[in-house]
Amino acid sequence: MVVPLKPSIDPLKGARRAGDPPCDVFLTGTVFLDIIFTGLDSAPVRGTESWARGMGSSPGGVANMATALARLGLRTSLAAAFGDDHYGEYCWDALEQGENIDLATSRTVPGWHSPVTVSMAYEGERTMVSHGHEPPPDAASPDGGAPTCPPRARAAVASLTPGTRAPWIAEAARTGTRIFADVGWDDTGRWDLAGLADLEHCEAFLPNAEEAMRYTRTECPRAAARALTEHVPLAVVTLGAEGAYAVDGRTGETAEVPAIAVEALDPTGAGDVFVAGFVTGTLAGWPLADRLAFAGLTAALSVQEFGGSLSAPGWAEVATWWRTVREVDDQDPVALRRYGFLEGLLPEATRPWPLRRAVPTIGFRSA
Repeated sequence: MVVPLKPSIDPLKGARRAGDPPCDVFLTGTVFLDIIFTGLDSAPVRGTESWARGMGSSPGGVANMATALARLGLRTSLAAAFGDDHYGEYCWDALEQGENIDLATSRTVPGWHSPVTVSMAYEGERTMVSHGHEPPPDAASPDGGAPTCPPRARAAVASLTPGTRAPWIAEAARTGTRIFADVGWDDTGRWDLAGLADLEHCEAFLPNAEEAMRYTRTECPRAAARALTEHVPLAVVTLGAEGAYAVDGRTGETAEVPAIAVEALDPTGAGDVFVAGFVTGTLAGWPLADRLAFAGLTAALSVQEFGGSLSAPGWAEVATWWRTVREVDDQDPVALRRYGFLEGLLPEATRPWPLRRAVPTIGFRSA
């Protein structure tokens, strides 16, 4: 059996009440089997064979976000299709037993093979090759993934697709679920906000700087964030190495937090981890600047590990980072105060940091 991870704290403990939704965050999407090659000195060269010094496997795709949320102690529900091959069985077990993710709304599809992504990490970047087919629909999930009636949840994270509505988003918002949305690259080149029809149901929108500027026809990510609040209550724009900037259109509050300088080994899943950290802080009722700082911190911790869901940090990693930076003599006191809100949240038990996770490989299970 896979040994489940037990989150050391519940960030929503003070907010939980009788009659609350059964899950904190609902997700739906495609689960890939990620096979990650690490230790490459350079990009593969055509016509040659490259050897990697390391390899791992883990659930990827929407599983990156689900794992990041679960490791931060949120009760996470995932609706996805899983193949009935060994890859699908592995991903199901890793998520349900290893990460305590609720898969009650997921399904196994007979005769459908699992989507696969091969990721090669080198020079702080990665190159990916993917293969898969859309799962066949069924009565509960005619679009192949999301159920027509999603479970009650405090929040849901949606990935918006230009020109397409996802009916589950409107249904979830109607029942009181708070929708947090991100978006991928617009391959059509239109960058039309009107094409993101489900944005009207969202509480927060979290694009990166390039996406935000293209959608708003602006040349400054901060101006883009302000422009986005005409369409969604809260706009959060990630600025890469500069950090993140947010504007709450309901109150006029703004916040900007610089990025934490780290040596990035693999950026896979960092955006998902950022969103998970921000959702966690929002549901816990933290101030806007603290939410940005925490999201940036969790993303920074994740890029120091290889793999998507493998790299998502838990509270022990956050606690060890906090203890470590406080012991450094030349730390900027202003920077330390920025993360002072962590003091009352973190568990006493810590582990050596940076943490090197055991990388699972298909066919081996923990005793």
